[in-house]
Amino acid sequence: MERILTYGDAIHEATDLEMDRDPSVVAFGIGVDDHRAFYGTLKGLADKYGDARIFGTPLAEDSMTGLAIGAALGGLRPIQIHERMDFVLLAMNQLVNIAAKSRYMYGGAVFVPLVVRACIGRSWGQGAQHSQALHSFFMHVPGLKVVAPTTPYDAKGCLTAAIRDDNPVIYMEHRLLHRYKGHVPAEPYTVPFGKARILAEGADATIVGISFMGVECLRARNYLETVGINAEVIDPVSLSPLDMETILKSVRKTGRLLVVDNGWTCCGAGAEIVAQVAERLDGEHHIRVRRMGFAPVPCQTVKNLEQLFYPNARTIAEVAYSVVHKNKKQWKPEGAEAPEITEFKGPF
Repeated sequence: MERILTYGDAIHEATDLEMDRDPSVVAFGIGVDDHRAFYGTLKGLADKYGDARIFGTPLAEDSMTGLAIGAALGGLRPIQIHERMDFVLLAMNQLVNIAAKSRYMYGGAVFVPLVVRACIGRSWGQGAQHSQALHSFFMHVPGLKVVAPTTPYDAKGCLTAAIRDDNPVIYMEHRLLHRYKGHVPAEPYTVPFGKARILAEGADATIVGISFMGVECLRARNYLETVGINAEVIDPVSLSPLDMETILKSVRKTGRLLVVDNGWTCCGAGAEIVAQVAERLDGEHHIRVRRMGFAPVPCQTVKNLEQLFYPNARTIAEVAYSVVHKNKKQWKPEGAEAPEITEFKGPF
């Protein structure tokens, strides 16, 4: 029988297992020791491991990131936790100039085994300063690994791999994913960096969905099936390193690519994926490509405008349809909402 956990519980289990296995693992961040325990992903762990290993921090992201890097250089394996990715901007010098470059600058003599958990995700009224997904900033920097798992299976395996890695890892999690369910083995396991996940197979179009957009792409696939389009949905899982081979294999099959990012399209992860596909299939295969992401404005606080800011299953299906039909046909999904995705089918 499959063992089913939520995404949030999978993160909790990975953290618990690694803290139990390795006493050098510590976790800290603003509010992580309060009653919410960071969306429940650390529930009970402060009592289990003590406040020397799980503790709250002041509103001082830059200083605490410096502390985390120093701890990592000194032999610990810190997990630094940010309730919103927006606030990681306060620690960019520490992450980009120190954490990412120390191993290189000291000729491999030192390591920075740091995990930065950064939460993203919509919630009505969040506004411009609590809505940003900044993963493409970190993809740009050699020395940083970036993961954005969508399924509970990958949430546990990626976090385990990140904690054990000797390099700094940005672990991006969408808060709406925390309630989604899927197959998660009880034993410890790792999901390798640089390996994408095919969430659903298809032959007519390749749709790549990053983070929560993977869920919306699966729902869009249901709309597309009503008009005879069978889409392949891919979750990159790891954004740096990026598994282009899985994406290229799919695009060679379908000839059509739509990348749906959980961020702005300009200089984004979607732009990178589209550019690599265009370069590597140039002269080999005729393809059509599109990308989607946040509207090119700051996120609004008014709910009806916020809804327009994010891609959703219907808008994704519309764009995918236009890609399949060479932009000559306009179509909008009609009828009831596509079924909610509540559980990822495993085991993977």
